[in-house]
Amino acid sequence: MPLTRRQIYRRRRLAVFGVLALLIGLFGYSAGALLRPVPAAAATLESSDALTTSLVQQTTPVAWPGFGRGAIGAVGFDGVLSSSGEQTPFPIASITKTITSLVVLEAKPLAAGDQGPSITLTDADVGFYYDTIAENGSAAPVVAGSVFTQRQMLEALLLPSANNYSISLAVWAFGSVDAYLDAARAWLDARGLTGTTVTNTSGLGETNVSTPSDLVTIGKLVLADPVLSSIVKEPTAVLPAIGEVENTNALLGQYGVTGMKTGTDDASGACLLFSADLQVEGRTVTVVGVILGADDHTVLNEAVVSLLQSVPAGFHQVQLATAGQSVGSYSTAWDQAAKVVVASDASVLVWQDTPITVESRVRAIDAGAAGSTVGKLSYTVGAGAEGGAATIDVPLALDADVAPVTPWWRLTNP
Repeated sequence: MPLTRRQIYRRRRLAVFGVLALLIGLFGYSAGALLRPVPAAAATLESSDALTTSLVQQTTPVAWPGFGRGAIGAVGFDGVLSSSGEQTPFPIASITKTITSLVVLEAKPLAAGDQGPSITLTDADVGFYYDTIAENGSAAPVVAGSVFTQRQMLEALLLPSANNYSISLAVWAFGSVDAYLDAARAWLDARGLTGTTVTNTSGLGETNVSTPSDLVTIGKLVLADPVLSSIVKEPTAVLPAIGEVENTNALLGQYGVTGMKTGTDDASGACLLFSADLQVEGRTVTVVGVILGADDHTVLNEAVVSLLQSVPAGFHQVQLATAGQSVGSYSTAWDQAAKVVVASDASVLVWQDTPITVESRVRAIDAGAAGSTVGKLSYTVGAGAEGGAATIDVPLALDADVAPVTPWWRLTNP
């Protein structure tokens, strides 16, 4: 039976509205699929323990002698790396002259390579010589009217360890020994050297004391001064009115020793504040150490040599991360994948089993080009590291392109 016009119209309306509804539905779905946010991909990373396990170093023994007390540090490393014996204040004898030199140079600075102002010695300086002889202290001849440069005066008190020249230099710089001592106490306080006390310019007697850790700091300050660091490594010097003088440090020039000051008296025994350039992992490390209270300098020097020979094994060049090393990966819902790799090499020189920890910081991504930075590894290295306690950041990057999500994937993944 043929359809009536009304039936045909109704059916056409249903078809039109059906197609329209379908189109609206498809448009709504497509718009929703294409515009809806797609979660960024988060990286899956190795654990901190996995990244630091290989960084743990073994300790090696340091050959400290069975006598006295001492400590050792290194330039660029915080504080003391190793110590032996009591660490309380102890008489330091002529090591005191390093403090005298540093305090004088703060008041009367001297540039590297300069001789400094001329200093004419007087009858008062001759009197300091005879006073020193009367005290049975170490002395060097004085002639009234002789002219020294400031550097030559420093050489006279540091190389042959002349007590009388330490007095003459302090009086020249400050006007009197008492004024020098006031300046020295202020200098020590300003640097937190609370274990150190000086009561004269030379160190003679038991009242000039310091701790091994303070002396390591003082030794580093000597090396940091270009004038003093050059003087303490001189084996000899020719001085007015005195002639040629020799450095009292018998180890100078051997076993890497570059300085710095001997000390000897009844209260302290034989002492040595020393510096040495040691070969460690193909590079040079400057160590600063001290041993106090030996019976004599022969025994002391043997102990210092054994100590220095044992120290290099305690340093380790630790490879924190290597360029290209994989530490994680990305995997997106739209089937893109890439590794998270270390972007550059990073290493650090550490002493013994200095602790090292690491924290990973990586952002989520929805796309990225190969080589683009996506985060970093932050290594925290303890105080026994070159540069002191510090954080070393190593960038992380993608090893491959991560393409953004496509419209087709959005439409086919509701």
